[in-house]
Amino acid sequence: MGKVVTFGELMLRLAPEGYYRFAQVDKFGATFGGGEANVAVSLANYGFDAAFVSKLPKHEIGQAAINSLRKYGVDVSGVARGGDRVGIYYLEKGASQRPSKVIYDRAGSSIYTASKDDFDWKKIFDGADWFHFTGITPALNDDVAAICLDACKAAKEAGVKISCDLNYRNKLWSKEKAGQVMAVLCKYVDVCIANEEDAADVFGIHAANTDVTAGEVNHEGYKDVAKQLADRFGFEKVAITLRESLSANDNNWSAMLYDGNDYYFSKKYKMHIVDRVGGGDSFGGGLIAAQLSGYDAQRTIEFAVAASCLKHSIEGDYNMVTMEEVEKLAGGDGSGRVQR
Repeated sequence: MGKVVTFGELMLRLAPEGYYRFAQVDKFGATFGGGEANVAVSLANYGFDAAFVSKLPKHEIGQAAINSLRKYGVDVSGVARGGDRVGIYYLEKGASQRPSKVIYDRAGSSIYTASKDDFDWKKIFDGADWFHFTGITPALNDDVAAICLDACKAAKEAGVKISCDLNYRNKLWSKEKAGQVMAVLCKYVDVCIANEEDAADVFGIHAANTDVTAGEVNHEGYKDVAKQLADRFGFEKVAITLRESLSANDNNWSAMLYDGNDYYFSKKYKMHIVDRVGGGDSFGGGLIAAQLSGYDAQRTIEFAVAASCLKHSIEGDYNMVTMEEVEKLAGGDGSGRVQR
């Protein structure tokens, strides 16, 4: 088992029960989540040494956020304390043809106030094997983007593998700004993770004959996307998730891995979704776990997709599954029969 470090923002998630709309309710359920934190929890549940780095307030809500990671065994010793607030996101779950909706209230959260002095990357990466971040983190502001760059440089100096999920969010920055910042960071990345739209939004690389709104995926188009990404930035591997959205509740889910020479496609799962938030993060966690376990390319992509498929059945941001459960599904047992 290896040690993985992730860096990002941990947020408070407020959501109506079930499929109620925001305007219908007078109470919200509260949990925590965030891209890189979700990856850390996945890896901790698989038995890896997972550490999450961020900045959170010293008050009780900040402590509750940290405790939400500690209870799963995530190392939070690298979390700086300070600032006044935990970022919030509100989630309204979609159903049938009504999409889910997210409203952010994160401006001015603690990580927005972070400085380079908050993080001793040499110490953080001591004994680490892997570093993971997403495109959400450098999108927060220029200072956090600069901290991400420092982390990437320190990880490279320490001989640590680096993965990045492009994870473009148009509510955080423009496509132009994302392309500029991510182009610099991606020079340090070994494994790039993207979905149907990220490569197009961030780097203007489009999959031919694909319409994500119509649920149409063209495998040949994604081969070209992966190769263009790898050629431009020198990535060792490019993983692309392939979501065919039939409705808010039902998706087809698969993925592709490109290793610079060959393309590996996973089996396709027909998912009935309980909660899709964190689905991409669970894919990233599965990919990292498989690589650190020495899996070959085909087994890696099968494991990552199976891990993410299971996450879509679990409430909350965190993927609460074990290696054994993922291996069972990846091995072909997707019946969902009761286990006794």
